Amino acid sequence: MIAFALTALQLVAGTSSLVIRDAHHSVRVPIVATANGPMLRAESLSPILPIDIHHDSAATYTVEVWGTRLELEAGVAIVRVGGISRPLAIAPAVTNGHLMIPLQLVSEVFPAVAPNMRWDADKGQLVLFTSNLLTSGGSRRARQGADDRSAMSRRFFHVASATGNRLPRPAVKRERHVIIVDAGHGGVDNGMTGPLGGGPRISEKNITLAVALKLGAQLKSRGIDVVYTRTTDTLIALDDRGRIANRAGGDLFISIHVNAANPNWTDPGGARGFETYFLSEARTEDARRVERMENESLRYEGASAVNNADALSFIVNDMFQNQHLRESSDLADLIQQRLARIHPGPNRGVKQAGFRVLVTAYMPAVLVEIGFGTNAREAAFISDPENQDAIAAAVADGAMAYLGRYEGRVSGRGASGVGTGTSPR
Repeated sequence: MIAFALTALQLVAGTSSLVIRDAHHSVRVPIVATANGPMLRAESLSPILPIDIHHDSAATYTVEVWGTRLELEAGVAIVRVGGISRPLAIAPAVTNGHLMIPLQLVSEVFPAVAPNMRWDADKGQLVLFTSNLLTSGGSRRARQGADDRSAMSRRFFHVASATGNRLPRPAVKRERHVIIVDAGHGGVDNGMTGPLGGGPRISEKNITLAVALKLGAQLKSRGIDVVYTRTTDTLIALDDRGRIANRAGGDLFISIHVNAANPNWTDPGGARGFETYFLSEARTEDARRVERMENESLRYEGASAVNNADALSFIVNDMFQNQHLRESSDLADLIQQRLARIHPGPNRGVKQAGFRVLVTAYMPAVLVEIGFGTNAREAAFISDPENQDAIAAAVADGAMAYLGRYEGRVSGRGASGVGTGTSPR
């Protein structure tokens, strides 16, 4: 983290402003040089970002960005988000009654914990996913959106589960559930290709897109709002997939993939089966193999994406996903159970690994390997449209069962079904 912060400081060394841009606009925010390093007046971001600053006590402040609350204390090099403390290279300060925040808060912390933004390390700029900049009407709409989300985030309650553990995140009242459906790979990233030993050739990116679209249709037919990370053959950055989910306020994130055997196995063409993963440290060599295989997509995103995918970066982001670990595990188990009813291959179980695509999705999130494309029989199975329908229906069944179970815990009525109500985020 400190190394990342120092890099950000070097990028703006000698400049007097920070560039914040979206697809249509570019805005400069003044940087204030201090003895400790570059700082920003927190309020200077308000015309650009939906940000609210609350002076809680003599030295403590709460900053809300897109409804995400960050707790700061002047003179203390720590920021707290959701009960988790993160170190800062420079402590916030108060100058002439104005809260001064370190550049690191904007370049590193905001993109990690709040939706709608990412840090472009190559250019030293904050990139927004919205277009509500510059015009007064746009600023009011952005602020109103943040106010609405902040109000929703305050209307929460904690519910103890059967084991006494709290559910992972405040529940908010919402008309309909939102599920993010992610088709793995795309564009120049074909993913795996197969099968081994001959047969009709398949590319993972095509299979995952077909199944993802069918999964979305299944969920929509059951009253769920669906957001796709891609609907065409295009490359979407792994980190951006989670950010799309956060921006949409997703309740669940489901990523569809196709497995591939290690060519060094004794019989790689014979490997078959389905498995579902949630985000945590890989416990087996096979889980680490799948982790490496799916994370290889980073190489298509440029050198900065690969460099940012270091172990420390993963650990920091994983701290925020840990609150969803148990819920993600439950979701994975229910999807795996439903797939076992229709899939001819062996049930390889629920597993955990450090998938980059799951790191930035701050909600219960799973990655489903629907079969081995390296196996001729299984490649034929997952390529068949009718079987894709069955796979999509099974995954949808698992997601609906999870939502029903979650709402049952929240309401205390048991897992009797899904209706309008609380979100598992």
